[in-house]
Amino acid sequence: MEYNLADLFESVVDAVPEREALVYLDHPGTGAERRLTYAELDTAANRLAHHLIEAGIAPGEHLGLHLYNGVEYLQTVLACLKARIVPVNVNYRYVEEELIYLYRDADLAALVFDAEFDERVAAAAPKAPGLRHLVRVGAPEAGVRGPEAVAFADAEAAGSPERGFPPRSADDQFIIYTGGTTGMPKGVMWRQEDLFFSGLGGGAPTGEPVKAPQELAERVRAGGDGITFFPTPPLMHGTSTLTAFIGFNFGQRVVVHRKFVPQEVLRTIEKEKVTSVSLVGDAMLRPLIDALKGPLKGTDCSSLFSVSSSGAIMSDSVRAEFQELVPTAMLLNNFGSSESGFNGTATADSGPEKGFRLQVNSRTAVVDPATYEPVAPGEPGRIAQRGHVPLGYYNDPGKTAETFFRRGEERWVLLGDMATVDKDGIVTVLGRGSQCINTGGEKVYPEEVEQALKAHPDVYDVLVAAAPDDRWGNRVAAVVQLREGAAEPTLDDLQAHCRTRLAGYKIPRRLVITRRIQRSPSGKADYRWARSVVASRHEPGE
Repeated sequence: MEYNLADLFESVVDAVPEREALVYLDHPGTGAERRLTYAELDTAANRLAHHLIEAGIAPGEHLGLHLYNGVEYLQTVLACLKARIVPVNVNYRYVEEELIYLYRDADLAALVFDAEFDERVAAAAPKAPGLRHLVRVGAPEAGVRGPEAVAFADAEAAGSPERGFPPRSADDQFIIYTGGTTGMPKGVMWRQEDLFFSGLGGGAPTGEPVKAPQELAERVRAGGDGITFFPTPPLMHGTSTLTAFIGFNFGQRVVVHRKFVPQEVLRTIEKEKVTSVSLVGDAMLRPLIDALKGPLKGTDCSSLFSVSSSGAIMSDSVRAEFQELVPTAMLLNNFGSSESGFNGTATADSGPEKGFRLQVNSRTAVVDPATYEPVAPGEPGRIAQRGHVPLGYYNDPGKTAETFFRRGEERWVLLGDMATVDKDGIVTVLGRGSQCINTGGEKVYPEEVEQALKAHPDVYDVLVAAAPDDRWGNRVAAVVQLREGAAEPTLDDLQAHCRTRLAGYKIPRRLVITRRIQRSPSGKADYRWARSVVASRHEPGE
């Protein structure tokens, strides 16, 4: 039995070809909408897949998706899967140096990108030697010198609408790049069969996984429609793309917006009778509450059955506010990662008093990171998952060896989260084992920001730590020691300096000037000290 994502999608298409599959509601600049049935989405993906094959992109080669949300994003992922090309997500917030790193590290052979990124792609693409085929979505802006690229519409029009692809395999890959907690982005290599069971719940995330590939279409035929999935974060994050594919595996409807605009999200929930929304923590939930209490008061959200968060926690107080406004919705804090897929969901008593407690699946455990043996109840360890786990990190055997291991005949992945487990199997997450800053679901690695800041002529030394933030969970704070005799830079000065080197979400939002950075005798950073300094320095109005 071969579980291949393209084969599974085509089986659903054949089961319900006329059912609506994908709705895009905020088409740039026009207010228009696009609606595709399963048959129409399949045909569109076939066309692009044949174009890529005819352009010389071979099975197993990598294609980057440097795109905002839209039909083209999911169409391109499906085209890659059909042609056995490996899709690779690209963070559209990255600037030139970050893009060069990712394009090279991922060994991209092709790139599909939005015209808005013309200048960045034009600067980065020539420095990625293997990148030889570019496809542009949208028209170039007047006066902007972009790279040579095929227009997406032309690529789609030139390709055959038929399938006619060679046989596929469960071993075909899907790569998800993650910002991670240990430096530069890493590409997590998934076999499609493993991703189907770990990331997509085996076709039934809340029920019994299918026991054979053909069972997916059988369930779709028998199940009817009526569910609408709405992943609101960027599709470039693995969770949103996987949410869309969960919807496809159910043969249901998926709605996407180009960007997260709270008022438009609520209008769409009402208009399309959305049943399931996914988002990232308080940073997205709080603006929805503000809109429901303000300009969109009275919006009908009664169709909403579930609101789920991955990547950041929806806090108790914010969840309670939303629950008062939309009492029909169940709010779920899910736990998972690019390396493990889905691990579990927060328990009903999870919160400030008892901590972030999880009911995990049977493949998740807390282990001693030195021995890989399960820890005793109450003892700290690291969360790990067995069975359907990734093959490792692309182009990084060192990190692969640190993170992936075998126990007996089973493959395991060791996550960066410290936790304990009680006698009933409930896992309490203690926090990241590294110093990763989670800001609105985006992961920021302090040393990367420190390196950028140290390039400023007035900065002698710096540590970067998290400062609590009501909306984003945390924001990036910089504790800076100035060079002797240097004029004191403002936060605006340092932000302007960083903008040429870092994506916007990595730029410091707090600045603390200190006489001396505290480090250990060996020169290692003292992040506990840095956090205490940030916490003790209040901004005006705080």
